[in-house]
Amino acid sequence: MSATLRLPYGDGGLRPYTTGEPREFARPSGEPRSRVVYAAAHVVADPLADNTPGAPAVLDWDATLAFRRHLWSYGLRVAEAMDTAQRGMGLDWAATRELIERGAAEAAACGGGIACGVGTDQLAPGTGTLDDVIAAYEEQLAVVEAAGADVILMASRRLAAVARGPEDYAEVYGRLLGQVSRPVILHWLGPMFDPALDGYWGSGDLDEATGHVVALIGEHAGKIAGIKVSLLDAGREIALRRRLPAGVKLFTGDDFNYPELIRGDERGHSDALLGVFDPIAPAAAAALAALDAGDISAYDAIFEPTLPLARKVFEAPTFNYKTGVVFLAWLAGHQDHFRMVSGLESARSLPHLAELFRLADAAGLLPDPDLAAARMRALLAVAGVSA
Repeated sequence: MSATLRLPYGDGGLRPYTTGEPREFARPSGEPRSRVVYAAAHVVADPLADNTPGAPAVLDWDATLAFRRHLWSYGLRVAEAMDTAQRGMGLDWAATRELIERGAAEAAACGGGIACGVGTDQLAPGTGTLDDVIAAYEEQLAVVEAAGADVILMASRRLAAVARGPEDYAEVYGRLLGQVSRPVILHWLGPMFDPALDGYWGSGDLDEATGHVVALIGEHAGKIAGIKVSLLDAGREIALRRRLPAGVKLFTGDDFNYPELIRGDERGHSDALLGVFDPIAPAAAAALAALDAGDISAYDAIFEPTLPLARKVFEAPTFNYKTGVVFLAWLAGHQDHFRMVSGLESARSLPHLAELFRLADAAGLLPDPDLAAARMRALLAVAGVSA
């Protein structure tokens, strides 16, 4: 049944909105055949714990792992302990390590694919030499490999801070790639996702940075499964994709242009490692099933309504997208509250969240519109708004 409520808009006004019908998205029988696809998964905070800015992260493990089972049920692999899980924005290393170990164990039990982020976030801000960066990476690498998960070598804020040029990146990554037990995914997160990563790979000029990372990949191609690129620039991603050695994948992290990049062209396609696949998993699975079947029209038709939602979730300041991802999980009934590690639920405005509600409904991604409307009303009531 539909529900009508008054929602805030960016102009400060309140206007009535009536929900539509949810879409039915069939669960696939397995992973997509034509693309390798990861959803970067969020974490569920324990609502009764401190979880204020600066406090150690405390998670609701049952809800956090249940959400990963939801993603696996739609044939998506899980990219664990990534920026979507609030790495660098509240999820400390102690909680991250437990997340990696629990997530990998759950994946083994469920038969789900998983790759985990390896970073350097146990180093305190403003501390560490290049050797310290390598040691921090090695510590986390050992944890992920011991857990039996695949490795994503995350971009490092500390490396960006201490590296003097591309030769330092080559040294760090060369040392790490020389010791991994199987090929890894590299990670290029643009400054819109994390301003501290500006100039990554040794240059603030993206053309030069691309040349540096292509050279690195070429030197170590046998140890690299692919590179995840989040620059929100489809043309630049395609150009990089065409320069990669045979067998090295480009995993799109472009939450603005993913349908065209995954669809590809006559010269290739991107695979995917996307934060937006957390809230749109059912639609993503259906679109990828259509792509496997060669039905490009259906693929486009399924993904098209998700794009306005994705672009709103990831609008500037893009690094606050995690708030929208968790909000949508709450609306969809995947968790019982809208509280986040480090109090990040306050990082987006009520009009922004109301627009996410409308766009998710328009895309048919609210499986129980009455529940979603009740939760939206409750959130507005806390703000003194009668919906």
